[in-house]
Amino acid sequence: MSKYDIIVLGSGPGGYVTAIRASQLGFKTAIVEKESLGGVCLNWGCIPTKALLKSAQVFEYLKHANDYGLSVKDFDKDFDAVVKRSRGVADGMSKGIEFLMKKNKIDVIKGYGKLKPGKKIDVDGTVYSADHIIIATGARSRELPSLPQDGKKVIGYREAMTLPTQPKKMIVVGSGAIGVEFAYFYNSMGTDVTIVEFLPNVVPVEDEDVSKQLERSFKKNGIKIMTSAEVTHVDTSGDGVKATVKTKKGEEVIEADIVLSAVGIKTNIENIGLEDVGIAVDRDKILVNDYYQTNIPGYYAIGDVTPGQALAHVASAEGILCVEKIAGQHVTPLDYGNIPGCTYCSPEVASVGLTEKQAKEKGFDIKVGKFPFSASGKASAGGNKDGFVKVIFDAKYGEWLGCHMIGAGVTDMIAEAVLGRKLETTGHEVLKAVHPHPTMSEAVMEAVADAYDEVIHL
Repeated sequence: MSKYDIIVLGSGPGGYVTAIRASQLGFKTAIVEKESLGGVCLNWGCIPTKALLKSAQVFEYLKHANDYGLSVKDFDKDFDAVVKRSRGVADGMSKGIEFLMKKNKIDVIKGYGKLKPGKKIDVDGTVYSADHIIIATGARSRELPSLPQDGKKVIGYREAMTLPTQPKKMIVVGSGAIGVEFAYFYNSMGTDVTIVEFLPNVVPVEDEDVSKQLERSFKKNGIKIMTSAEVTHVDTSGDGVKATVKTKKGEEVIEADIVLSAVGIKTNIENIGLEDVGIAVDRDKILVNDYYQTNIPGYYAIGDVTPGQALAHVASAEGILCVEKIAGQHVTPLDYGNIPGCTYCSPEVASVGLTEKQAKEKGFDIKVGKFPFSASGKASAGGNKDGFVKVIFDAKYGEWLGCHMIGAGVTDMIAEAVLGRKLETTGHEVLKAVHPHPTMSEAVMEAVADAYDEVIHL
């Protein structure tokens, strides 16, 4: 029986990062993976979707070349080539993870891993043991009883990335990050897209102002949006799909070629031996303490399988913290109130901290500032004037409670707010930090200035 200091089950952005950090700390480390290194994020999520979205963005630029004083003739999309490029990017990244495993002397064990008592893992009949076993098995597309996925007419995100032909009409059920990203992509490619959202606003976890702006931008681009609506039945017996949608006005039937179910995720915790070991689970999540230890000594869990936000960067941070704690380092529990969320549709959405509604519900006396990109020189020059930056501060102490952005490139801008909040900066300190001109990031400073009645360019 092979013996390790640490075995990581799953090689997504939580698992492989955990394994590398463990190796850096001197642990003899192995990682178990049943598919491709990099997990869903790298192979079927974060990375390949961004490749698809980049193709859509370039196509959009070509369609609007005249707006930039350019004349482009005889251009078109090649849907198959767009998909192939996306797969090529994912394959290249997966090979990069293989290199990192070799570089860090981590043993990669290919196969299906199942936990056993006594700090052991059975991988397709071969048993391995370790002093510490870290579960990082991630999640998959969740299925609703009223929306069973057949992989052809009713699909999840995996199939949405590799469709053999572009659908003429698509219904996207759910308007979280996955739903709106694919809605933008297919709409840009020329598909007639309808979004069906159960809650009153699209991207419902975001600040209400951001949700309303995204809905306006999407509608302007021809995406149909149905909020406070529910798909109660799908009929796939014909050539396409007939979806029955229940709204406040009653029921209506919408026809499409394909329905994309983007209603959240389901954790991969079945058949991995949790019951055999006695690891506690509650509502589809493995219960852990602040350092990701389960109720059974020697077993840990990170990423989507635990109660924190189901985001790649959260899983990575959790894994690093977990192994540093095992190594005896002094670590501080992760602050889940300062986790940035990013959505890569167009316009992009990024946020951190409390929404305006949440801040009021918590009883804060707040200062709110907002700066539209229509007043930004850089945004105007780039032809990307949709959106804004919104900031929320505690009026009494100046604490930066929340930051919400929608517009071009905001997923790269949100880190300023994350770092500022981590360092406990105040509104006046942000305002007096000189921001470069002309940049999109100036909008952060201007939004703060608006909160304190000092805005210049608005």
